[in-house]
Amino acid sequence: MTAEAADSTEAVGTVAPAADSGFLQRYGGTIEYVLIPGAALVGALAVFGIFVMLFGKSPLDLYFYMYYGAFGTWFSWQNTLTRAAPLILTALCTALPAQLGMVIIGGEGALLIGALSATSAALALQGLPPFIVQIAMVCAGVIGGGLWIMLSGALRQYRGVNETISSLLLVYIALAILNHLVEGLMRDPASLNKPSTREIGAVNMIGAIPGTDVHWGLVFGLIAAIASYILIYHTVFGFAARIAGGNIRAAKIVGLGVSKLILTVCFLAGGAAGLAGMVEVAAVQGRTNANLAAGYGFTGILVAFLARQNPLAIIPVAILLGGISASGGLLQRRLGLPDASVLVLQGIIFVFVLASDALYGRIGFLKGKS
Repeated sequence: MTAEAADSTEAVGTVAPAADSGFLQRYGGTIEYVLIPGAALVGALAVFGIFVMLFGKSPLDLYFYMYYGAFGTWFSWQNTLTRAAPLILTALCTALPAQLGMVIIGGEGALLIGALSATSAALALQGLPPFIVQIAMVCAGVIGGGLWIMLSGALRQYRGVNETISSLLLVYIALAILNHLVEGLMRDPASLNKPSTREIGAVNMIGAIPGTDVHWGLVFGLIAAIASYILIYHTVFGFAARIAGGNIRAAKIVGLGVSKLILTVCFLAGGAAGLAGMVEVAAVQGRTNANLAAGYGFTGILVAFLARQNPLAIIPVAILLGGISASGGLLQRRLGLPDASVLVLQGIIFVFVLASDALYGRIGFLKGKS
């Protein structure tokens, strides 16, 4: 009986890995990357619920309508996925340079420049087969956005300018360029109330995924996120980038081309955001105007931070944030909240995510400690 009891105890130990300090030492870091952002998100929702309760609304109704507006119906899902598409691409604009220790927050500017570049390409190639025009728009959007963010990388590498400040200031420069061109050289004379460029043409629009109302931008985003993950974690280039991000001085000592790494990664990051701008033109707006400055670039920063700069984690986080954004209209109709209340929630989430950053590596039980 004693031997059987010992065997039984041993068996229980093998099926309860959470109690094994070795298991926690191996996977504690992974658990942290899920547990801490999840707790930050729950905390932000709780605070937002209190905020709404002060205005005489039920937090339970708030959470129900947020869920229903984001994921409750097939229409809600399509709306959520449509909003998630540009968020995936703009989040990569922050996540990729973060591998090099850079904080780029200029995805909104790259999106606007990408949209302008894509529109210019479409208008210049009117009359050519739609497929050629669409390919040209993709290339123009990626190159335009890529060069825009690469400028921040070059300023940091060659002039010592902080990339966070320069990329943010470039957003306002991009917005000024967009307004100048849309209200001047590229303005459609028929656009009276809201200055816009001429339409790129219905045949040049990229359309929706068959059987859905979700445009192909979602597929572009998924491919870009998966490709970025492979590039960063499964290639020599990505390994070199992470080495440089961990210790740039050591990277220079071992002969890594840090300047080339910075410029290339910044170009790829800006190219992702520029592609988001192209998608907004070719799948949603059909032209360039001030509606493109919808804040996708800034929300993408939150997505990247909540995903801990992991390209694959960006996908579910972008869908979640896209759902929160999609629920704004329902909250306005059913609870009488301003549509912009979801921006307040996003701000609270961002504060909680930044505050929770201090917890990584400090949760004792996830290290296998007793």
